[in-house]
Amino acid sequence: MSKLDILRSQWIEVVFEGKNKNYGAYQLRKTNGSNTTRALIIGSIVFLAFFFAPKIYGLIKGSIDTEEKVEKAKEVIIAPPPPVNPETPPPPPVEPPPPKVDQVKMPPPIVKPDEQVRDEEPPTVEKLKEADPGQRDIKGDPTADIVIAEPVGEGPKREAAVAVDDNKVYDFVSIEKQPEFPGGISKFYGYLSKAIKYPPMAQENNVQGKVFLSFVVEKDGKLTDITVTRGLGSGTDEEAIRVLKASPRWNPGIQNGKPVRVKYNINVNFTLN
Repeated sequence: MSKLDILRSQWIEVVFEGKNKNYGAYQLRKTNGSNTTRALIIGSIVFLAFFFAPKIYGLIKGSIDTEEKVEKAKEVIIAPPPPVNPETPPPPPVEPPPPKVDQVKMPPPIVKPDEQVRDEEPPTVEKLKEADPGQRDIKGDPTADIVIAEPVGEGPKREAAVAVDDNKVYDFVSIEKQPEFPGGISKFYGYLSKAIKYPPMAQENNVQGKVFLSFVVEKDGKLTDITVTRGLGSGTDEEAIRVLKASPRWNPGIQNGKPVRVKYNINVNFTLN
C-alpha cells in the first residue's frame, strides 16, 4: 500500500470539495510545497552568507591595505651646498708630531744670483751629532715613538730582512759561504799530517784507516762539539779529537752577510809508512 500524501493537490481538492475555498487553510495547503522550497533556498543563502562573510571581509580588507601601502616614489630635492666664499682662508695644515730627536734646519742647496743670497750659516758638525738635518728647526720629543716612513701605493714593497738566529747551527751545504781552513782544505790536511802523532797501540796492532768526525765551526772560527761518528780505536779516535781541538781558527760560514755557526764533517786518515 502506497504512502498517503494528504498534501497532494488531488487530495486537497477532495477535502475542500463543496467548501469555501477562499478559506485560509485551503490556500496554505495548496502553496505549502512552493513555500517550503522557497524557505529552504532563502535559509541556505542566509547561512552561506553568514558562513563566508568573515573570509570575504578579510579578503576585501587585505586588498584595501595593500593598495594603501603602495606609495609612489617621492622625488626628494636636495638643496645645493652654499657657495664657498673666496675670501675665507683655508684651514691651516695639520702639523706632524715632533720627532724623537731634535731637528736643525738644513735645506737643500739652491742656485741663486749673488744679490738674492742670504747670509745663513749651515749647522755645525757638533750640532748635527745631536740633531737630524731637516727643512726647519724642530724641538724633539724624547718620549715620542720612532716612525719609519713606508712606501705607499701599489708599487713593490720592501721585503723584511731575514733575521738570523745567533744560536742556530747551519749545515755546511745549505749556506751562502761555507767555512774553510785558512788557505783551503789542502792546507788543513797539511796541518793534520804534521800535527798527528801515531798512537803506539795503533802501531803495535797495525791499525790503519780513516776516523770520521763532525764538529761545529763557530762564528769566531773556533772548532767545538767535536764528535767521532765512525772510529778505528786503539787511540786513533782520541788523537784525531786532540788535533782538531788544537787546530788554528777557521774562516766562519756566512749567511745573509753575517757569520753563523756551521756543522762540518771531515775524516782523518791514519796510515803507517
